[in-house]
Amino acid sequence: MAMAAASVGGALGFLTPRRRSVSFAAPGGARRRPPLAVVRAASYEAGVGVMATKVGMMTYFDPSNGKPVPVTVVGFRDGGNVVTQVKTAATDGYDSVQVGYHGVREDKLTRPELGHLGKAGAPALRHLQEFRLVAVDAFDPGQELEFNELFKEGDLVDVSAKSIGKGFQGGIKRHNFKRGLMTHGSKSHRALGSIGAGTTPGRVYKGKKMPGRMGGKKTKIRKLKIVRIDNDLKVVMIKGAIPGKQGNLLRITPAKIVGKNIPKS
Repeated sequence: MAMAAASVGGALGFLTPRRRSVSFAAPGGARRRPPLAVVRAASYEAGVGVMATKVGMMTYFDPSNGKPVPVTVVGFRDGGNVVTQVKTAATDGYDSVQVGYHGVREDKLTRPELGHLGKAGAPALRHLQEFRLVAVDAFDPGQELEFNELFKEGDLVDVSAKSIGKGFQGGIKRHNFKRGLMTHGSKSHRALGSIGAGTTPGRVYKGKKMPGRMGGKKTKIRKLKIVRIDNDLKVVMIKGAIPGKQGNLLRITPAKIVGKNIPKS
């Protein structure tokens, strides 16, 4: 458990709402200025979340029955999670809470970044992420978010992070294709095979599963159970595997459950 107390840095991630603009043509063929971009309704979180750092995996023995449970140990860097900005529909067009994580020296940030954090009374933090919520009345700039106050043992969480990059891989490893015969007469062992007819359609369809770069992209694992929260070591044990390698930045939010914290409509 002593190793679980150590944690290392991760990668920066931001959430930005998508924008869509539509152009119109006036009568007579003359083009006029398109209207203002419309912000799409982004997905709301089931509650505010936190950022953390992946420490590694271990086996945890349940004290109630003695059964082994595979868990991922999650730690927290110095500085913790601090609310750096509260956005409202009146000022920004939507309600969200911006959280900062991982304290660093001030010379590691730019002056605009230090000015932004200084308005909230927050220390120098490396990572900033937003959590879009239905209501933000309970949050104030400079407020510290404690994991054990937001979550408890037995809760389900959604964890998103950047997966491990595996480089350029073939179809068997990347898409679980079946290999060909390995006998002497076969000339196709791990080759991809046909990717389309020559005459019709005469091209390769977009989205065709082919060899290419694998991993190294943001992914989310949903409904993972919190097995234990150790306040002394400041670590959390989450059942199962979490994306990324040791030291990766994690985004932990309450699991979205339709009918419980997410409406069915």
